[in-house]
Amino acid sequence: MMAFVPPTPEFSHGNPAAASNNMDAGQAMIEMKDIYKTYKNAAGEFPVLRGLYLTINRGEFVSIVGKSGSGKSTLLNMITGIHHPTKGQVVIGGTDIYTGVTESQRSKWRGRNLGIVFQFFQLLPMLTLLENVMLPMDYADMYDFDERPKRAEELLRLVGLEKYAHKLPVLVSTGQQQSAAIARALACDPPVLVADEPTGNLDSRSAAAIIDLFEDLARRGKTIVMVTHDPSLTARTTRNIVIFDGELIDETISRALPLLRQALLTAVQGGEETAAIQAA
Repeated sequence: MMAFVPPTPEFSHGNPAAASNNMDAGQAMIEMKDIYKTYKNAAGEFPVLRGLYLTINRGEFVSIVGKSGSGKSTLLNMITGIHHPTKGQVVIGGTDIYTGVTESQRSKWRGRNLGIVFQFFQLLPMLTLLENVMLPMDYADMYDFDERPKRAEELLRLVGLEKYAHKLPVLVSTGQQQSAAIARALACDPPVLVADEPTGNLDSRSAAAIIDLFEDLARRGKTIVMVTHDPSLTARTTRNIVIFDGELIDETISRALPLLRQALLTAVQGGEETAAIQAA
């Protein structure tokens, strides 16, 4: 296994493009505070997220589950800086990524501090696997030019693809394409890895290998947030966050009653809150 070499940009709370990706274990890596997201169109307003509070610590491997339309992808996109909250604050690695930040600054910050793994890989078909992995380093201007190929080779070795470095994506299997996408997401050694249904198009063996890799990365200190529908995968994460109709289910309730459907978990949570108010 390769040793990760962290980039060393200067840290500044006011400029996320300069934020460091080094944090001590146990510190909050992701903090979402009173997050609301409402979409507007000709038919009216549609609330998607409703007053979310969420803290994820460095080195946690977290799964987010919820039915289609529950808001889990919007929640994920708040972390990536793609969807702006209607209200609320998102702080990652000590940096507020929305308040007083331009799109250009946020894009630069994203390139240095966030790795994204898509369900459909999103590899550029005209580039080799090696070139795909090098691309984020070029975009974020990370590492010396001559060092980039060597680092890309090390990352491909990490995911077992060193023999396929000079092949085009179409010439390798879907599992190998997803492994290459993970290597690309790690190109700039980001502290946070975000994965949207990363095993949705893989067979069970390839999916298990991807989760093995995520577990190893979390042990190395990476913070991993994964959206998934697969209960066999959520069983392997350190935390399982359930979202229903734009609200987070209390984690104590979801752990205590894992077999209940999300609507029933919401009802239990509502009853618990009512009982607490009456008791007070």
